[in-house]
Amino acid sequence: MDNSLIAEYTGKKIMEMKMQLNGLTIWQQASGDNDRNYTETCLTWGVILNGPGHHGAWPAGKEIIQKNQSSKKVTDLNRFYEDMKDEDIVVLRRGTSDVYGVGIIRGEYQWNDAFGDVDGWDLQHVRRVDWKWKSLETPKSFPVYTLKLGDTTQVCDSEAVLKWIVELNLNSIPDGYLPDLSNFRQKETAQDEIMEYLFDKGTANGSIENLVQVIDDLQRIARWYLKFSDPSEFETEAYLIVPLFRALGWTPQRMAIEWHNIDIALFDKLPRSNGGLIAVVEAKKKGYSCLNAKSQAMTYAKDKLNCNRLIVSDGLRYGVFLKKENEYTLHAYMNLTRFRDSYPIYDKCEGIMEALWVMTPDWKP
Repeated sequence: MDNSLIAEYTGKKIMEMKMQLNGLTIWQQASGDNDRNYTETCLTWGVILNGPGHHGAWPAGKEIIQKNQSSKKVTDLNRFYEDMKDEDIVVLRRGTSDVYGVGIIRGEYQWNDAFGDVDGWDLQHVRRVDWKWKSLETPKSFPVYTLKLGDTTQVCDSEAVLKWIVELNLNSIPDGYLPDLSNFRQKETAQDEIMEYLFDKGTANGSIENLVQVIDDLQRIARWYLKFSDPSEFETEAYLIVPLFRALGWTPQRMAIEWHNIDIALFDKLPRSNGGLIAVVEAKKKGYSCLNAKSQAMTYAKDKLNCNRLIVSDGLRYGVFLKKENEYTLHAYMNLTRFRDSYPIYDKCEGIMEALWVMTPDWKP
C-alpha cells in the first residue's frame, strides 16, 4: 500500500473514531517537562494549566509574549483560550508516550493566580477538567512519539490514543467531583509582616533588619542574572543561597559546604557529624525545578536520624520539607520575588513567613 493510501486509510479510521466520540475535539495537554512535573497538581485539582500567566487573563500580555517569546507561544495560548471548548476531551501527557489522565473539559477558560507559582512556573491560565480516568503511579504507556512534542496544548490525532479513548467508553463513567477553587486565596505578604512574624518567634530585631536587606540584595542579583547571565549551580549556591542562610543566623562552623556530597549541611552542634546533622540543603541552578530536588536530598538524609528538614532551592525559591513519621512532607514554600502567605495548591503548605522561620537555627520540631 503506497503512502497516500495509508494516509487516506488512517484518516478515515481517525474520523470514524472521532464520530464515536460524538465528533468532539480531542486535545493533548502537557503537564511538565524533563525537569518539572505538575501532573499531580492537575489531577488533584481537576485542571489543566498553561502559561506564562503573570500578565493577567488572556489575551492580556499577548504582544509582550509575542515579542519576548514567540508567536508560536501565542498560538498555543490561543488554542487553550479560544479553541478548546466545553465538553471537549483532553489527554494529560508527559513526554511522547505516557498518559496520566483522560477527562472532559468543563466550562470556560479561567485565570487563577493560585497557580501563579507552580514550582517556579506561572501557570494561571486554567481549564477545569473532570478526569474520567487517571493514574499517577501507573500511566497508560504507548510507543515513543505516539504523542506529539512541542506546544503545551495540541490537537491529539494519534490513532492508538483515540482507539484507547473509545475503549474507555467515557460516557459510561459517572461525573466526578470538581474541587472548589473559589477558596484558593493567597495574600501578598509585606516585609513588615515578615519582620513582625519573626520577631514574635524570638528573632532579634537587628537580625531581622539584616535579613530584609539581604533579601533586597538577592532580588537585585537575581534580576541581573535574568538580564545578563545564567548562573551555574555553584554560583547559585555561593551568591544566592549561602548569603540567605548566613542572614538567618547560621554560622560557618554549623554550615558546611559540600560536606559528604551534601550541597549545604546544617548542624545543631559541633563537631560536625552525622548525629548532629539536622538539615540538608540541596541546590539547583536558578530557574530549574527546586521541588524536584527532594529525592536527591532524601538520599543524603537517609540514616541521619536527627535530620528533621530538607530544604531545596534554586536561589530564589525554597521548598521546606519536614520529617514526620520518617516521611518528609512539604511544609512551606517561598519565592523571594513573590511574597505569599500560603500555597493552597500544595496541601497545607505555608508561605514565606513560616518558610523563613523554619529555616533558622532557632526553629525546633
